[in-house]
Amino acid sequence: MKASTITRAALMAAVTAVAAQITVPLSPVPFTLQVLAVILSGLLLGARIGALAQAIYVLVGAVGVPVFAGFRGGLGIVLGPTGGYLISYPIAAAAAGLAAYTVARASRRRALWTGFLWGCAGLAVIYALGAAWLAVVAGLSPTEALATGVLPFVIFDLIKVGLAALVAVAAAPAIAPSRA
Repeated sequence: MKASTITRAALMAAVTAVAAQITVPLSPVPFTLQVLAVILSGLLLGARIGALAQAIYVLVGAVGVPVFAGFRGGLGIVLGPTGGYLISYPIAAAAAGLAAYTVARASRRRALWTGFLWGCAGLAVIYALGAAWLAVVAGLSPTEALATGVLPFVIFDLIKVGLAALVAVAAAPAIAPSRA
């Protein structure tokens, strides 16, 4: 793996750590900008490297570095009520990363729509794993888990996915300069 690839993955892991600190505490799932960073890492870096960036983020936090929301870290956070969201990040970045080629090379309109739609696929992964984990760990019914861990966030997360698509389409020429 090239040094530039490792640097990009580490940079997106750091961006996710910073995005986690922009938080509004809701119980038990806080509102953060992590979804923006996760989807952006996939759209900019592609499925494989985007997933690597998010795996780095989760592993760094799991070993105790305070990179999760509220400057927290440790395996207890990963195994706690919000752990399913965290564990979903590499998979969600990989899903969004399926649009990276189109985002970097297609016309602006097609790139935006493709980035947004694959970003929504990544968001669906985050919601599915996060809500399922929340239900099991917190002892909630599936309906309660959706009401607590998904519904309050849908509108804002769709906006974050749209922002990620916009940023990716704007930044992609610097990363892959052969846009059509």
